[in-house]
Amino acid sequence: MTARSLLPLVLLAGCSMGAPPADGGDDLALPGGSGDLAEAPADLTPNNPPNPGGLGPAPVDIGGGGSLTTPGSYVLLAKTAITNVTGSAISGGEVGLSPAAASFITGFSMTADPSNVYSTSASVAPPAKIYAANYATPTPANLTTAVLGMQTAYTDAAGRTPPDHLNLSSGNLGGLTLAPGLYTWGSTVTIPLDLTLAGGANDVWIFQISKDVDLSSAKSVLLSGGAQAKNVFWQVAGKVTIEANAHFAGVVLCKTAVTLQTNASLDGRVLAQTMIALDNNAITAP
Repeated sequence: MTARSLLPLVLLAGCSMGAPPADGGDDLALPGGSGDLAEAPADLTPNNPPNPGGLGPAPVDIGGGGSLTTPGSYVLLAKTAITNVTGSAISGGEVGLSPAAASFITGFSMTADPSNVYSTSASVAPPAKIYAANYATPTPANLTTAVLGMQTAYTDAAGRTPPDHLNLSSGNLGGLTLAPGLYTWGSTVTIPLDLTLAGGANDVWIFQISKDVDLSSAKSVLLSGGAQAKNVFWQVAGKVTIEANAHFAGVVLCKTAVTLQTNASLDGRVLAQTMIALDNNAITAP
């Protein structure tokens, strides 16, 4: 009797790439209920490692303080210019500019140290200092490494996928309360009313924004439940504008420019790949 080949039968079953939140998806307080939430499609090549210490994605690595070669040591780090119209009180970290020279840091009334390694300013609380690419060794090399780290952190944040929430509320975040997670928008994000980020001390938020971010005048990004600004990452391909008397929170990883208008404040860091513009602002590194 001739043997017959048996063809294997392969059964394909659809599966979801992500599990719903344990509370049934009500982790967000949204106008109009859950209908405002557009869930992201499954991604076959995920790059969204979980946070080992809490909820949300793993934090973006910007390096710790204490080393002038890591972006995490700087409260302000930019490539082309840092301007200050008047006043400003900057604390908790260094100020750095590279590859542009110190002449592109304006409005700080800087005093150069005799070593020419750094400058000081009444606007930058000691022991923090101001560094520029044309200062004496080892400042140029330190800044080059820090800027490369800033760009790596931006790429890391931009490359996380799949998002937990896609194009939430069409980019209008006014009045919302957001749980930890990875959020992605293909549009400009506006915050015309207070935005609350609610979570624990180790929870993480990453916001991927392909255009601009605008926080309206006298409005705030608020943290509740123990959430910390050091665990909030805003990856923005366009520009960031924090309007007059507004308050922002988090680490801003911006591909272009960041502007803080008159009397705006920030609990966080600005790591910008072009310029940072200040106007009598209070900025505190987390």
